[in-house]
This record gives sequence, structure tokens and C-alpha cells, in this order.
Amino acid sequence: MNATRAIGLVPNAAVQRAARWAMLLGAAAMLSAALSLPLEAQSGGPAGSVTSAPSDYVGWEVCQGCHIAQVTAWKETKMGKVMLGKPRNDLEAKACEACHGGAREHVAAKGDTTKIFRFTKASPATVAEKNERCLQCHQKGAQAQWDGSMHESRNIACVQCHTIMKSVSPELALAKTNVVDVCAQCHVQRKAQTLLSSHMPVREGKVTCVSCHNPHGSTGPKLLVQNSVNEVCYTCHAERRGPFLWEHPPVTENCINCHEPHGSINDNLLKVRAPRLCQQCHIDVQHPGTPQTATARFAFNRSCTNCHSQLHGSNHPSGARFHR
Repeated sequence: MNATRAIGLVPNAAVQRAARWAMLLGAAAMLSAALSLPLEAQSGGPAGSVTSAPSDYVGWEVCQGCHIAQVTAWKETKMGKVMLGKPRNDLEAKACEACHGGAREHVAAKGDTTKIFRFTKASPATVAEKNERCLQCHQKGAQAQWDGSMHESRNIACVQCHTIMKSVSPELALAKTNVVDVCAQCHVQRKAQTLLSSHMPVREGKVTCVSCHNPHGSTGPKLLVQNSVNEVCYTCHAERRGPFLWEHPPVTENCINCHEPHGSINDNLLKVRAPRLCQQCHIDVQHPGTPQTATARFAFNRSCTNCHSQLHGSNHPSGARFHR
């Protein structure tokens, strides 16, 4: 009789019981086979390293026998769905053991944690060794410049910012609920600046730290996503790019000559209020708008922009002084 037809004759409850027993017996058989294999020499590295021999792998079903809570939570993550659902290569097909290494010795030693690769703080593995596990898959795109980057050179581990065993954030497998909270683990001052009266729309959710910075490495300064500060600013403030007939040198040099992008107590993210900001370069003495008295020597109404309104650049034929 056809096997499919035969199963169709069995009540649903019996089918379910048979399926459960088949799964348990299959896992037991796999574990028994794994434990019966002789030890084989590895090509180097600690137990459960990337270079584990083929016979060292027991399958994620065996891992689930003891770590059912962890595996259940992992199944709901993006990585878990890929590795357990539709693995794209042999490494992903190893599931748990793709990151933790072959688990045969760990199982044979009845869960001895020294026989498996761990990512916890108590693990003897170095930060570089932990990151190597992540870099097996994450070597392209935003992570392509990780080697030699600022965070890599400061011994930052991937697991300080990301967690893959459970879903904490809606995307990016973050260790916190959002990007800002992850960065704030170290950059407390920058998060505090976003709370000031004049700030980038971080609190409103329109931008995040990674809108301007690539934490995995960059060719620009300060891990910027572009090659210069101005290029980053122009991605949103295209009207400031120019080219202009009359250009303002400090503007074309660097936007942060005048602005504090993370937040300020002054309008328009200015580092210092006008006219003090302008007076860092321009002396106000003998200025046409300066009252010539000993007690009043500041620009009229204390704002240079009352007259010089086009400080970012002017295309007007008579705009050499940024009046128009």
C-alpha cells in the first residue's frame, strides 16, 4: 500500500504521537552515533573552533535536547529562521554549531562548557576569536571595512552591540531596542546632546546614529558614511551644497566649524550664539553697523545675519558680502 495512503488511514492523534516518537528516536540515534565516533585530530584552535572536523558535528536537534528554551527563542530570530528554515550554504546548515563549533565533545562531557565555544564574558575566547565567528558570514556590505576600523582596533566585540539568540530589537539583531541605546552604552555624552533644545531629529525617529556613521568601519573620519563631514550633511541639506558664485570659506571647509550636529543649546545647532560665533573670525571694530562708542561695540541688534543672511553662499551678482 502507498505510504501516503496508509498514513491517511491513521487518526490524527496517532499520527502526532508517531511523529513525536520518530523525532525523539531520531535525535537519540544521532546522539548515539555522535558519541560512538572516535576522536579525530583537529587542524588547530580550541575545542569547538571553526576548524572542527566533520565528525565533531551532532546537529541542532541534539542541542535542543538540553537548550530547548534558547533554541525556541532563536527560532524566532531572523538568523534562526534562515539557518533552520532555508540555509543558503553548508555553514548555515550547521545551525548552532556554525557559531559554537562542533558539539560532540561538549555532549560527551555531559554539557561541560569548556568543550564548546562560548560568547559570554566568562569565555576564555578573545574578542578577536569571537568576532571571527561573526565574520564567517558578515564580511560584505556595511561590515566590509571592519578590519582595522576604529571599533575593531579598540577591541569591541560584535556581541556588545548585537545579540542573535533572541529578538530584542525589530531589526539589525541589536542588543538594545534601538540603535541610539546601543551606541549610548559608550557614547553617553552624544545621547545627552540629542536631548538639548536644538537637536537632530533623533528623538523623533527620523534619523539615527547610523544615518551619519558606519560603526563597522569607514574610509571617512569619525566612522562617517561619506568621505567628509560636508558630504554627510549634504545628504539631507542638499540646498547647502552649491556651487555658489560667492562661497563662505568656513562653510565650504567644514560644517562643524559653526554647527554641533549632535545637539546644542543654541538655535540651528550653532556652537556659539551670533554674533560671538562670527566674531571668532571677524573683528567687529570699525564695522559699518557697529555703534562707535566705548560701551557698545557689537553688531547691530547683536545678529550679523540681520544683514548677511546668505552665510552658506550666494549666487547673486552683488552677493559678495552674503547680503543677498
